[in-house]
Amino acid sequence: MKYDFDTVVDRRNSGSYKWDVAENELPMWVADMDFRTAPEIIKALKERTEHGIFGYTTISDEWYQAYIDWWKNRHGTEYKKEQFIFSTGVIPTISSCVRKLTTPAENVVILTPVYNIFYNCIQNNGRNVLECPLLYENGEYSIDWTSLKEKLANPQTTMMLLCNPHNPVGKIWDSETLARIGEIAYNNGVVVLSDEIHCDITDPDCSYVPFASVSEKCRQNSIICVAPTKAFNLAGLQTSAVIVINPQLRHKVWRGLNTDECGEPNAFAVQATVTAFNYGGEWLDEMRKYIYNNKQFVKNFLSENIPQIRLVPSEATYLLWLDCSALHMDSKKLSAHIRKSTGLYLSDGIQFGNGEQFLRMNVACPKTVLIDGLNRLKRSVEML
Repeated sequence: MKYDFDTVVDRRNSGSYKWDVAENELPMWVADMDFRTAPEIIKALKERTEHGIFGYTTISDEWYQAYIDWWKNRHGTEYKKEQFIFSTGVIPTISSCVRKLTTPAENVVILTPVYNIFYNCIQNNGRNVLECPLLYENGEYSIDWTSLKEKLANPQTTMMLLCNPHNPVGKIWDSETLARIGEIAYNNGVVVLSDEIHCDITDPDCSYVPFASVSEKCRQNSIICVAPTKAFNLAGLQTSAVIVINPQLRHKVWRGLNTDECGEPNAFAVQATVTAFNYGGEWLDEMRKYIYNNKQFVKNFLSENIPQIRLVPSEATYLLWLDCSALHMDSKKLSAHIRKSTGLYLSDGIQFGNGEQFLRMNVACPKTVLIDGLNRLKRSVEML
């Protein structure tokens, strides 16, 4: 490989939220990577730093073009400059849209298990979470269409939060599924906000399907959240984009982000994004292969050493969803046992909804760290 993903970077005492743990603990929970970002991005940020002045920053034409080119060349979808809005992050965007496009006590539908912060974005803004649990059969997840139709047809429902690809189950929703979601939502006057932040972290030879690409109803009735932050490990730079094709809907989103004061970039947000999309493709492809190899290692390790835990098949993200049902223990107690007995810090599945017997593991780390984590997991199960 041209790029180095094997070197262990000490992130302790660096202000890292993920690594703010005890000395003997190994965090494999929160969704950021333990890899240095692409050298091309580091070089660009060093040059920006050497300029020495960090005043108010504008959104350059380069920023728009970088997004346009990336989605056209990488994902086969064409967007126009005027359809993009800068935002400091996907979560600020979701919270703003919930506040501005729904009213208190209305329902927002989510497919569970799903990214736990979706709950916060809904509940903290005085709206009702309306869960539509995914069906789990033979180790695979699918949508319960009867339940989804019922919940989207509820007159109190005004928005759906979609995770595409889906965190934590790692599923890439296909065109037919997305079009069907879009059709039901459109026909019931429910706006779909699609969080596509994990879209670039797919297995080699796999690609995600942009929600807005599958039908005209999806295009006209959606808010798309995208960013380079997950794929290039730039979350701390607070940079993302919102794509809204419908001009009336876009105006409402823009006004919301503007009044919530999360529509202006910091001094590094634009340059990092432009460099990532213009020069980071090769690094990203190597990182995707490395993550895929880590996934395969976990699958084989579990099969050979911890058969009580089964890896749910996934095609996207570096977050693995572990089926621990054979251990007959709820995930909150199980994750607490694992952390207390070995120092391995995993996410319990309960917080994602519909995940009482699952754990989430982040494998975006050097292989030596992964092996350490798996050995700790093995020891903790042996202690049960």
